[in-house]
Amino acid sequence: MGRIVDMPAVYFTDKDFEEKVLKAKGVVLVDFYADWCGPCKAAAPVIEELSEEYKGKMVVGKVNVDENQQTTGKFGIMSIPTVIVFKDGKEVERMSGFAGKEGYVKLIEKALGEK
Repeated sequence: MGRIVDMPAVYFTDKDFEEKVLKAKGVVLVDFYADWCGPCKAAAPVIEELSEEYKGKMVVGKVNVDENQQTTGKFGIMSIPTVIVFKDGKEVERMSGFAGKEGYVKLIEKALGEK
């Protein structure tokens, strides 16, 4: 499974999810996806765009549900893509399905706006 190296979104795994997301300060958007999922493929370029646009304000990352079933199960991911926004390690927003860039931006702005 080749991944494009120069993409700004980071990949989280079962091993580092707690450290990089749950113990993180600030806002982290996590895209739960699978390589075989059509809507996930549609969402992927948008996730990459958001990681570039919000660089320095928040972390944008991805979790492959097939490779990281422990984390997927812990957060009750039943359909993909599912995006969860964490703030200081706590889930503050969640969206299942791909609602376009606008839908994700609303989640992000809401999370970033909460002080």
